[in-house]
Amino acid sequence: MEAPDGLPTPQRYWAMLTVALALIMAVLDGAIANVALPTIAADVQATPASSIWVVNAYQLIITISLLPCASLGEHYGYRRVYKVGLTIFTLGSLACALSSSLETLTAARVVQGIGAAGIMSVNGALVRYIYPRRQLGRGIGINALLVGVSSAVGPTVAAGILSVASWPWLFAVNVPIGVVALAIATRSLPVNPRTGLRFDFVSAVLNALAFGLVIMGIDGLGQKERPAFEIIEFGVALVAGIWLVRRQLALRSPLLPVDLLRIPIFRLSILTSICSFGAQMLAYVSLPFYFQGTLGLSEVATGLLMTPWPLTTAIVAPIAGWLSDRYPSGMLGGIGLLTMATGLALLAGLPAHPSALDIVWRMAICGLGFGLFQSPNNRTMLSSAPRERSGGASGMLATARLLGQTTGAAMVSLLFGLYQMQAITVAIMAGAAVAGIAALVSFLRLRHQT
Repeated sequence: MEAPDGLPTPQRYWAMLTVALALIMAVLDGAIANVALPTIAADVQATPASSIWVVNAYQLIITISLLPCASLGEHYGYRRVYKVGLTIFTLGSLACALSSSLETLTAARVVQGIGAAGIMSVNGALVRYIYPRRQLGRGIGINALLVGVSSAVGPTVAAGILSVASWPWLFAVNVPIGVVALAIATRSLPVNPRTGLRFDFVSAVLNALAFGLVIMGIDGLGQKERPAFEIIEFGVALVAGIWLVRRQLALRSPLLPVDLLRIPIFRLSILTSICSFGAQMLAYVSLPFYFQGTLGLSEVATGLLMTPWPLTTAIVAPIAGWLSDRYPSGMLGGIGLLTMATGLALLAGLPAHPSALDIVWRMAICGLGFGLFQSPNNRTMLSSAPRERSGGASGMLATARLLGQTTGAAMVSLLFGLYQMQAITVAIMAGAAVAGIAALVSFLRLRHQT
């Protein structure tokens, strides 16, 4: 039976509220832990190196769980996967707040990551059923706004909580919000048609091996430890990836959506997304070293100078979403990515002693370009897939973002090993080049759009 074209109001607003609450929590928890790491490490008597797993465990488990959770959404319903994911995330947050050692906290972060993957994997698919087709860009623009604002205020929220309470409260605040979001979800979220097929556990294991080992291998290369071990990790990941792809070719509703990758505009949109987020991370990771190491600024000043990018993105994203309902995403995304590449090139050419204004307007140009690209690109990825394959499209959307971010961060680590502090300028120029390539890929989509 064909699902209705969007939800009626006010149910649509309640549905978007629960989606927004969960998305904000999942994004914030990826950002606030970074700020609190020194405090957490000192409290649980862990070394700085080992405390990194509080962050890594969360990101790694999300990456390997996104596509399996998206597949579960197609088989058993996006609403059900979202509610289970939100429940697991809330319980994981409670476990984090009650943790007293690094081991228990890391285990709780794994649980949190599984829940966050359940939320993120079907987020886009739910928006597609919440909004009518003619307003899909608006819904995706709101999503991009929430992600942008959450990323921008994450460090500020963490600093605010830590100024009045201990670090467990960073996670405890999620519990009442999660309970409220779950109560709203039960009454408001849409029900989508299901495939009626069984979940493919073998593909889920192969997916975990392929993506997990690639990310661990990239991280190992950045640390310059045990190169032979990293080669083995990449080799096993390659074998698992080939096996995974071959297995998907024979499936009606594959976990890794190779059927969607046969659609030219979907394939180009995924490639554009990976390149753009890689370019973003090349700048995001290297700029703090420039602000603090070269200019000698404080952590607070660094945070303030980093804010114009995500803040401008958050402002532009809803406008770009509205425009994407009227103009081709290939054109909007191409213009946005060229703007971002220009901003990165301008950042690489900063004077030797820049003022705050010199930095702020360049960062704002980058944010303007990224915001103009993001919503239209996400809209195209979701709308170019058949409606019954919205879960696969939503999972790939999130996976492309994480893959680009992980690759960009690893590239910065490698460049520092090769060029020392000169790597900052090289990384930003590389980001400009990658953004330029992404713009060309985006313009190629115009051949497949009307």
